[in-house]
Amino acid sequence: MIPFDEMDRKLLPQFERRTVATADGPVRALVAGKGPPLLMLHGDPQTHLCWHQVAPALTATHTVVLTDLRGRGESHKPGPTDDHEPYSKRAMAAEQLAVMQALGFRRFSVAGHDRGARVARRMALDHPQSIEKLVVMDIVPAIDLYENTTAAVAQDYFYFFFLTQPHPIAESLISGDPQTFMGQILTGLPGATVPFDSEALELYIKSSSRPESITAMCECFRAGRTLDVKADAADRANGRKIECPTMVVWGARGVVGQCFDVTSIWSSWAPDAQFEPVDCGHFIPEEAPEHAVRLIKSFLG
Repeated sequence: MIPFDEMDRKLLPQFERRTVATADGPVRALVAGKGPPLLMLHGDPQTHLCWHQVAPALTATHTVVLTDLRGRGESHKPGPTDDHEPYSKRAMAAEQLAVMQALGFRRFSVAGHDRGARVARRMALDHPQSIEKLVVMDIVPAIDLYENTTAAVAQDYFYFFFLTQPHPIAESLISGDPQTFMGQILTGLPGATVPFDSEALELYIKSSSRPESITAMCECFRAGRTLDVKADAADRANGRKIECPTMVVWGARGVVGQCFDVTSIWSSWAPDAQFEPVDCGHFIPEEAPEHAVRLIKSFLG
């Protein structure tokens, strides 16, 4: 496997690598740039490298922080638990907030894609005093996803239901050919153009295929189906909204764009939102990086 250090130097040469100690374990962070802080969170089954075509273009105006979420890349990987709490988006959001505070940033903007967007959204809901602006890419909230699942969604997003099976059912089945499984998630979605840098794709597949990473992915989806839905239901019942300006971006050719009423769903959560469909599939930072840069720059100001 291509070493993480070598890949970072090649694709993100201007970023400084740091390891931030948190209450639960170390989190890998990369920092570069000047100006207001911007935290960027990757999706699954990827690492911070998903931003390699986007983040460098933002460093002229922002201090950009890229992290590996727990369970991915070079960050710590909690094992399975009965309640899946370590992988709730609430726990992951609190950890990312602690990372930013450890780096000296008390208030910042956050952009997330896929799993990272779920963490970013939860951060904005739970810690509004810390979030300046929010960018979410190609998701709908957990409660809306599961409430609005159709046969088409279940077919394309099969892993939202397979990975939630009790430990160790999914882990045992994936372990027979983990690289094929991870490759299918990365390259098999509708509208995908397989836009990945070849070495980054190799790293995504091999790093996510390690046993502890497979368990982390399963636990993350199990938490999504249980704890995250419960948190969303409580927020909805209490009328809790995202307070900061929000930009919702989605791939018009992907599952989210084809199967969900994105504008209606997100309007119910974020009163101060703008909506930006992109002519691509799910992996916006790598399918349409220049478009993503323009949108983020315009939104953040």
